[in-house]
Amino acid sequence: MESPSGPARVYVHAADSARAWLLLGHGAGGGVEAPDLVAATEAALAERVSVGLVAQPYRVAGRRSPAPARQLDAAWVAVAERLRERELSGLPLLVGGRSLGARVACRTAAVTDAIAVLCLAFPLQPRRRSGAAPSRISELDAVEVPTLVVQGTRDPFGMPSAAGRRVVVEVPGDHGLKADLPAVSAAVQSWLSELLAGLS
Repeated sequence: MESPSGPARVYVHAADSARAWLLLGHGAGGGVEAPDLVAATEAALAERVSVGLVAQPYRVAGRRSPAPARQLDAAWVAVAERLRERELSGLPLLVGGRSLGARVACRTAAVTDAIAVLCLAFPLQPRRRSGAAPSRISELDAVEVPTLVVQGTRDPFGMPSAAGRRVVVEVPGDHGLKADLPAVSAAVQSWLSELLAGLS
């Protein structure tokens, strides 16, 4: 799928009689096969939500270092707009991702007209060797739709706080969210169930 910074790739998992769509992005150096993304996909399908796992152009090109934020955001928006023309076909759109992908989803939530945002392992506090690193809480605070953050209790990037329409669920583990995948899946499925019930 074309984007301003090159081809992106979308891996579609279609739900039977889908009620909504969920687009999920990957972390900075990883791919769409990350265990927490797989767990979230399974939870969404159980709630009749189709999932599109989006591989950013830099990953499709075989690079591990992420592109600048503006390129990531532009590619993400282009994918969402292209899917709206076909697969999404009037269904509500939810967006999200793990780590870097969660940040992209937050920054572009309004542009993509998303009804909710799912953040897996949001990297709240960048790690630096020296000096205080600025918090990224403003990216979460800027989201005006319901948001779920699933965060490992030992995540070295910090723990966001719940606020307004933002729910934070702590699960065992670190930034990889691999320690208790059933807990990740349960948190996502419970949130989706309540969210979608409110739409019907």
